[in-house]
Amino acid sequence: MNSFSTVFEPALLEEITSRSMVMNVPAGATILVTGRPITGVPLMLTGTIKVTRVSDEGQELLLYYLKGGTTCPMSLTCFMTSQLSSVNAIAEEDSSFWAVPAPVVEDLFQKYPSWKRFVMNTILEGLTEVIRSIDDVAFRRMDERLVRYLKKRSKITGSALINLSHQQIADELGTNRVVVSRLLKKLETDNKL
Repeated sequence: MNSFSTVFEPALLEEITSRSMVMNVPAGATILVTGRPITGVPLMLTGTIKVTRVSDEGQELLLYYLKGGTTCPMSLTCFMTSQLSSVNAIAEEDSSFWAVPAPVVEDLFQKYPSWKRFVMNTILEGLTEVIRSIDDVAFRRMDERLVRYLKKRSKITGSALINLSHQQIADELGTNRVVVSRLLKKLETDNKL
């Protein structure tokens, strides 16, 4: 639980480790589905999890990624307000996390100010990331959004190689494959890729 040792005091870490379960999920595993209840909160240890919102028409929009030392702001808010999940979460790579059961999450709020700060900061960061996504869709041209996406994806994975199809990129950006293919070709022609 090293990723949380600088955030939580030893007593909180001990309580989390003794009252939670480590979950190891393979790349591609679905962790959270829209419309399902939230039974706990993930504290990411390793790997990457992609959190998306899917429209009624099936169009997907990337909201944010979860990495080591983070948790899912939507899981926290849905859990705290007794709402069903409003997002999907899929492991991008083999990942592990502490699954903190719902009753433990409540107890930690009462006992540890550092847990409360962590949760509130997580919600704020998640809201900020969602606002960035909305800003991208509303105010940025698709070529700018694509470049930002590629840089962010490279940073998250730690690799300049992005192993996704044009269709997968289009799905995450909420556009169609033809647009992504055309823009990638232009970026390549302009030596920006």
